[in-house]
Amino acid sequence: MQQALNAQKAIRFGEALAWGCLPGRRVLLPPPAVVHSDLSVSKKMEQHDLFGETEPPRFTIQQSAVLLGVCPATVRNWIKIKYLTQDQNGRITRASLARFQTQVLAREKLTQRANKSLKDTHDHAGLAARLLAEINRPAALPDKLGMEYEAGLSDSFRNREGIYYTPAHIARDLFSAPAEDIRNASFCDPCCGSGNFIVRALELGFQPQNIHGYDSDPVAAEITKARIYKLSGYQSPHIKVADFLKIWPACGRFDFIYTNPPWGKKIARQTRAATGARLQAGGSIDTCSLFFLVCLQCIKENGRLGLLLPESFFNIAVFEETRIKALQLSIERLIDYGKVFKGLVTKAQAIVLKNRPSGPYARISCELADSAYQRSQASFAANPKSILNLYCDDQSANTLQHLLSIPHTTFKDRAAWGLGIVTGNNKKFIRSTPAKGHIPVYRGADILPGSLKPASSFMPFDMGLYQQVAPVRFYEAKEKLIYRFISSRLVFFYDDQQRHVLNSANMLMPQKDFPVATKMLAELLNSDFMNWVFAKLFNTHKILRSDLESLPIHSRLLANASAFNEARYIRQLGIAKEGPDAYRITGSNDRYGLQSRAAQRCPNNQRCAAFPIH
Repeated sequence: MQQALNAQKAIRFGEALAWGCLPGRRVLLPPPAVVHSDLSVSKKMEQHDLFGETEPPRFTIQQSAVLLGVCPATVRNWIKIKYLTQDQNGRITRASLARFQTQVLAREKLTQRANKSLKDTHDHAGLAARLLAEINRPAALPDKLGMEYEAGLSDSFRNREGIYYTPAHIARDLFSAPAEDIRNASFCDPCCGSGNFIVRALELGFQPQNIHGYDSDPVAAEITKARIYKLSGYQSPHIKVADFLKIWPACGRFDFIYTNPPWGKKIARQTRAATGARLQAGGSIDTCSLFFLVCLQCIKENGRLGLLLPESFFNIAVFEETRIKALQLSIERLIDYGKVFKGLVTKAQAIVLKNRPSGPYARISCELADSAYQRSQASFAANPKSILNLYCDDQSANTLQHLLSIPHTTFKDRAAWGLGIVTGNNKKFIRSTPAKGHIPVYRGADILPGSLKPASSFMPFDMGLYQQVAPVRFYEAKEKLIYRFISSRLVFFYDDQQRHVLNSANMLMPQKDFPVATKMLAELLNSDFMNWVFAKLFNTHKILRSDLESLPIHSRLLANASAFNEARYIRQLGIAKEGPDAYRITGSNDRYGLQSRAAQRCPNNQRCAAFPIH
């Protein structure tokens, strides 16, 4: 019997480790000794927990994480900044844990910062049981139950599962009435949730027996079934509790697929990688990409596919290979719905395409909150990383294509990049006045275009105190660029005084043979024109290295200049400024020693989108 009890508790502890941290409050009971039977503990050091079992006097990082109610990575950070100490075997002593809990944890409330999601929980089993019981009542209102279920899910649960249910008004707009005859057409939502896209399919006239849905959440699936029955009187056998990523080869193909897949669902990387390899996803193995690619496998020829996705799908490098696949097909609509999910910073955007090859003159409807326009599909394919910058109209897209067609260089493989200092605890290490042994350190907000605010933060010079520090060569460099990381525009400063920055700023060091002087690069990157280019291409509130590496730098126009002159620079590029946020092509740039776009040819005599030089 004791062995059975030990086994049960081992399972519970194993489950806690699988999550990475406990779902509830911090606990003080250590894990049972049976989990780590290799611990040799002398009798005189043994203590007993409430189950009467011996407690080990030293704990692994995983065990300590469970005890403290945080994730293992957080424990490692606390070890690095010397909040916790390890023995020669890498274990954390009971005394170190006790001292940390009583002297540090209570005072600095570190777990509240490390695991904010732990403050946001819900009783999922209770919520599920109550709603499942309610669904079976004759007077149940499934639409209302669906909204109640969605509202009852905690933010931490949504984040872990990548669940952000599609608002009904977006489902109606995204899934617009098809021009085709749909009386015998099949429809599928592989991530149906509580069924908003499926209800929309019924509204449009799809036959209930031709509608299929899948979801790994049994409560959501039951709500969807109840909604179908309420609207049509049909008891659907086609709404199934299943993970579509695992079963899609057995599901057949459909005429229409509309869905809102999990956004960044937390699943094992090995599982994602294996699924991605099967789908030839390359580096695009986020759940959004995987569902997109699975849907492409399951849509019939000339079938229509629509997905609601996070903004990152449209402009972040990791999704590039998936975007390339999409651009090979006939994209009909790109839609920006803005920030529609409470507590989520990212925008929701959508793509609708037909499963047929794209034609050479295909145009896409780009739809924003306050405007809509048609744009050439080829203009998206010409973008760096095949970015789907739907907020860029046709004139701006043509100007970008012209700009990218002129020979240029980039920072790709021609610069070193450094992250700002991560202290692990700014409150502990950063002070607002100078002190002996302290150095000034600058935050992102201290960086202005071409200048710095006076230092207002000071930290101990000992870099060994901090959680993450860039190589010392960045701080000792004779010259470098420092720039804001969190920003919607480029804000750079030329540093020749070996300054230090916190992690709200980053550092860039061009190689010694880079064809433009570092100080002039700061002026170029701060210019209105380069900020326009950055905004039209990337439209992001983070200044990412991969985006900076894609910016075109026309070094031939700057080689002999003593200072950067923005008006002359864009004139030499054959571009004119028309307003605060508008540039247009003016004509030829041949007289400045640059080939025009019409003259550019690839080795295979095909017109190229961009022509880097080095």
